[in-house]
Amino acid sequence: MTKLTMVQAINLALKQEMQKDKTVIVLGEDVGKDGGVFRVTEGLWQQFGDERVIDTPLAESGIVGISIGLAVNGMKPVAEIQFDGFTPPSYDQLINHAARIRNRSRGRFYVPMVLRFPYSGGIRALEHHSDSPEAYFCHAPGLKVVIPATPYDAKGLLISSIRDPDPVIFMEPKKVYRAIKEEVPEEEYTIPLGKAQVVREGKDITLIAWGSMVKTSLDAADKALEENINAEVINLRTLKPLDIDTVIKSVEKTGRAMIVQEAPKTCSFSSELAALIMEKVFLHLQAPVERVTGYDIVPPLPKLENYYYPNPERIIGKIKKVMSF
Repeated sequence: MTKLTMVQAINLALKQEMQKDKTVIVLGEDVGKDGGVFRVTEGLWQQFGDERVIDTPLAESGIVGISIGLAVNGMKPVAEIQFDGFTPPSYDQLINHAARIRNRSRGRFYVPMVLRFPYSGGIRALEHHSDSPEAYFCHAPGLKVVIPATPYDAKGLLISSIRDPDPVIFMEPKKVYRAIKEEVPEEEYTIPLGKAQVVREGKDITLIAWGSMVKTSLDAADKALEENINAEVINLRTLKPLDIDTVIKSVEKTGRAMIVQEAPKTCSFSSELAALIMEKVFLHLQAPVERVTGYDIVPPLPKLENYYYPNPERIIGKIKKVMSF
């Protein structure tokens, strides 16, 4: 195995799937000669050419609309939108068409496409470059939502997403792109969609996170040990389908639950997850479900970024609150 960054792991997954399946193509703004804004698709255009690695106009609705047509007609497009904040123009195509075609056609047609884009903050970017819009996509029936937390996750989950018959929103935490290196198998492998991972076992409280907040939660769990608090950490990997069984099993054991996310708090995915925990394991809870989130404002520009996103200190403060309930 080789130690790879998330960028390298995603690139390898794309390359291997394109080698294996000629119906897999890549399209988006600057994904060809330039290799994408974060160089995730670097080298693919040189290897596979113009017909399979396609630079598109700056038109997100067009990128997704074309991908839907390709997918319905037997291709497996992997489309890229440059940043999280540029996804809204694509909502019409995604929600009204990609997500509904299998139901609308009563199973005659499928949309095996992946829409991937860098999301969330942590790199001191500009406005529209640090958003966390996962809740928008989770709300739409027919879409699957995948968020890797590590390079190993990214490769296995992306291969599964490309092979899935339904449209998958693949959100890549840009803070993790080059911040973590870990061993990633060179050969192809898959991680099933809808299966969470317990990345740290504990007995006192369950921390549930996805994307870059998994590492933040692990750091908080390490600090919590100094307070003699043993926290379990769950990496959801996919928000939809959601592996609620792993969450239930953990919370039944610990009796306490905390959800950590970058997105604003109101009407977020953490809201749904907190409600599910209350519905399914209420009698096991020793304290209310707590959340550590971004604030209900637009992500601030660089100087205030550290105050906006959850960090180990904020998590530790909430852990102490839950433990003392």
